[in-house]
Amino acid sequence: MAKYLVETYYTCSFRVNHYLDDINDKELSNLEKRDDGKFEVLDIKLDNRKTKNLSSNGKNNKNTNVENNQKINDIISDQIKEKKTNGFVKKLSETVNKRFSMPDRRKGYIQKATIGDHKIYLHTGEYEDGKIGEIFIDTSKEGELVKALMNNFAIAISLGLQYGVPLDEYVSAYVDTKFEPSGKVFGNDRILSASSMLDYIFRELAISYLNREDLAHTPTIGGNSEKKLNDNEDPTDDNNQFLKIVKDITSKGFVRNNYNKNLIDLSDIKINLKGKK
Repeated sequence: MAKYLVETYYTCSFRVNHYLDDINDKELSNLEKRDDGKFEVLDIKLDNRKTKNLSSNGKNNKNTNVENNQKINDIISDQIKEKKTNGFVKKLSETVNKRFSMPDRRKGYIQKATIGDHKIYLHTGEYEDGKIGEIFIDTSKEGELVKALMNNFAIAISLGLQYGVPLDEYVSAYVDTKFEPSGKVFGNDRILSASSMLDYIFRELAISYLNREDLAHTPTIGGNSEKKLNDNEDPTDDNNQFLKIVKDITSKGFVRNNYNKNLIDLSDIKINLKGKK
């Protein structure tokens, strides 16, 4: 049997996902040096294949070799395409049907507000990266039917968030809905009025987790606090590490990114622990 050397050349395109705590020029300039990215293959292309005859009868079998090589190329190309397609469909199916469960111990906040004569308590739960993953809604002066409906509505929203539905979609669907109770809002520093309970709830979530200042009725305290904090601080590793620790242990929805307002600098405070002689 004749012996052949087959050289195959492929081109692989892939993408790398990096999860950053902040986006700035320093982070983006060092992005290619990071080794914490997750790789995902997007496409595999068969460029060409070279065949070299290692036997002495290569000239006599030249036409036969070309035909056989073409058949081999077609078969391998079909196999690669089939595996790639099946793998992509499988990954897509797994992603769509995958639920990102909340951690057992989670961050969040509770916001109490009054719309008309109706009190409403909004509870939130967050993932470790600060994204919202669940909500709970408690109401007072309402019948059992309304309470049950609001509780189950909150469960449905929470399941959607955990299956990957963007919060933007809920905000677009429920903001500006109109039904009673409605009117002035008391107890919330950013929202002064609401056309319904759902309008109030998703305005609050959009302001806290999406930075939707266009839905707020009062300006944020201190403006863009993250930007001011980064401008005033020296870009040292200690400051970045400290800010990362604060973000990890603090509810993003509670502080609404106002880290500068909520942080207290104790570096200049000296405590004398020596007793009097």
